[in-house]
Amino acid sequence: MMINLIKHFVLTEKSTKLVVNNQYTFDVDLRLTKTQIKGLIQELFNIKIIAINTHILPRKKKRVGTIQGYKTRYKRVIITVKSGQTIDFFPEPKKEESSIKAS
Repeated sequence: MMINLIKHFVLTEKSTKLVVNNQYTFDVDLRLTKTQIKGLIQELFNIKIIAINTHILPRKKKRVGTIQGYKTRYKRVIITVKSGQTIDFFPEPKKEESSIKAS
């Protein structure tokens, strides 16, 4: 399933500042190319992407007891969306109308 290739939305201080410029940050699977990422995100969120910037973060060591290893790697993507379009990650809950009417 293609949705599993997008790991999560990145919520850092820098990424929240980029939202003002219509730029959103995601962590995606390491094997995806820019064209695959563009098609996947456009289809998933129904938006028009202008530009994609990607980079692979350096490996980080992880230690559990005496065993030492590395964290799983991923690719970080910053996408620029066409002006006027947004991705709503935190939609407001719908207000339920009261089924009991005053008479």
